[in-house]
Amino acid sequence: MRQKLVKFRTAQINALHGMLLEFGENLHKGRTPLAKEFPEGLERLAARLPMYLISLLGGQYRCFADLDAYIDGIEKQLSVVAKQNEICQRLLEIPGIVSLIATAAVATMGEASVFKSGREFAVFIGLVPKQTGSGGKAHLLGISKRGDTYLQTLFIHGINSASLVAKDPGLWITELKRRRPKVVANKLA
Repeated sequence: MRQKLVKFRTAQINALHGMLLEFGENLHKGRTPLAKEFPEGLERLAARLPMYLISLLGGQYRCFADLDAYIDGIEKQLSVVAKQNEICQRLLEIPGIVSLIATAAVATMGEASVFKSGREFAVFIGLVPKQTGSGGKAHLLGISKRGDTYLQTLFIHGINSASLVAKDPGLWITELKRRRPKVVANKLA
């Protein structure tokens, strides 16, 4: 649900940027600059454009602001759920895991005891190559396009942000992140 709302918000931001740019107002890219600069840009346009157009642009901006507030509310609710759920609390102890990732992982995996190891979970969400084999010999296959792309994205962003704020993430993580960021996300999963 949240993911779809974020897509709608991004589309709304892009539409507002495009409309203002069409009338000669260039705003900085992103959600925060739009929230700060849009009212001033609309005031400058009010002198040149018909009032009904200014009213329509203002209505579109209010839709963006309402959607932004709604998404923030969902994120706060997810934080509350993560604090109340025992499995989420254990996941939150891992560096790079925030309430959004923890709740999404718990919702996706269902019962954690289904997975024998963390590697099986990483295969399930599509972060590592599929593994087959018998007689104790494992054969690694390629990484398929299956799996939960939303959860993959969350894990990759989580480990990237954790390695940015870590005082000394270690040379191997820095080098691995530079070459293959998905591999580092696998270590987190």
